[in-house]
Amino acid sequence: MENRLLSQGAEPQGGGVSFRTWATAKKKVAVTIFDQEGRILREIPMHSQKTGYYQAFDPAAGPGTLYKYRLDGQIVPDIASRFQPYGVHGPSQVVDAHSFCWTDSGWNRPQLSELLIYELHVGTFTPEGTFAAIASRFDHLKSVGINAIELMPVAD
Repeated sequence: MENRLLSQGAEPQGGGVSFRTWATAKKKVAVTIFDQEGRILREIPMHSQKTGYYQAFDPAAGPGTLYKYRLDGQIVPDIASRFQPYGVHGPSQVVDAHSFCWTDSGWNRPQLSELLIYELHVGTFTPEGTFAAIASRFDHLKSVGINAIELMPVAD
């Protein structure tokens, strides 16, 4: 449980999931596990660490587990979540990033000095405000010398 790669959130580890959140002003913290219908299955008390973090390990959890935190009685989403399939107010879902099968091993990152980066916002770059509409304009960006884009944060 101590060998975490992420400072916060849910992290699958051998035989379960390590949960960690930062809640300095809270007295009682737990991780609440939900089923697919939103019913509470169980709660695991989280132990305070000297740094303001709370941590717990659930041997019954794994990738796909839905969870929220209970902070002094109030159930709240994980602000450090990697995936919220039901939106920002719904439960988070445990993700195992190591299980993804990467297919781009031959890709080499260009030198930063070679990049001409265009920063854009999905909602305002095109009248449609969609990723598909942005993709339809890649040729135009390339024609004016742009070879990289940086997306501004996306919100719903």
